[in-house]
Amino acid sequence: MLQALSKAAQMIEIDSNLWVFNGGNVSFLSFPFSTRMTVVRLSDGRLWVHSPIELSSSLQQQIDELGEVGYLVAPNHLHHLFIQQWQEQYPDALTYGTAQVIKKRQDLKFENCLAASSQLPWEDDIDHLLFTGSAVMQESVFFHQASRTLIVTDLIENFAPQHFSPLQRNIAKVVGILAPNGKMPLDWRLTFQFNKAEAKAHMAHILAWQPQRVVMAHGEMIEQDADTFLRRSFNWLGSFAPQ
Repeated sequence: MLQALSKAAQMIEIDSNLWVFNGGNVSFLSFPFSTRMTVVRLSDGRLWVHSPIELSSSLQQQIDELGEVGYLVAPNHLHHLFIQQWQEQYPDALTYGTAQVIKKRQDLKFENCLAASSQLPWEDDIDHLLFTGSAVMQESVFFHQASRTLIVTDLIENFAPQHFSPLQRNIAKVVGILAPNGKMPLDWRLTFQFNKAEAKAHMAHILAWQPQRVVMAHGEMIEQDADTFLRRSFNWLGSFAPQ
């Protein structure tokens, strides 16, 4: 069960027209999961908000100074906790989510589904891939072209060891989500047992984007050697041909 634990959001500009906001923790299976929202200012000036964090008056002020909120994105069925807050404050923003999150949150209004074949209004700035192969969860993965930044939520988790208590740290290490060797959590990885080829094809597509940075919702971002990190993180799928 997800439960929000409030904390003032911290804004970091990581590239031109690209920001992350580090929010508070959410409690998930008794673990404190840090939250991070990514915001892109699109070519038309509107803001694309990925995995919205808890909305406070101070955060809203920072967002409004950046531009008009155009899109809210729920990239998988776990990242929906604060969507309603944002919809209430930004009623003209269009919300997109995966089929799983749309089914889960029928109380929310979604403009469209993040399907594999979706034509999305921000595709001139941001590429999209639906990472499938597991019956448990699908995730929409994004690539900001101008900054060559890969944007994910749970596809990769990379927590600093000190984020957890000693007992939690040991469990997180077994699950595979400790920096600097973070990866997809073990429970999700196991659900690809019969569909590794599908997952590997998705990962090859991501590598072909040639990302130089990886921003994830949970844990330390990767600011250099992104290709090396991604190949190591997904070595459970086998090796990948060099670019």
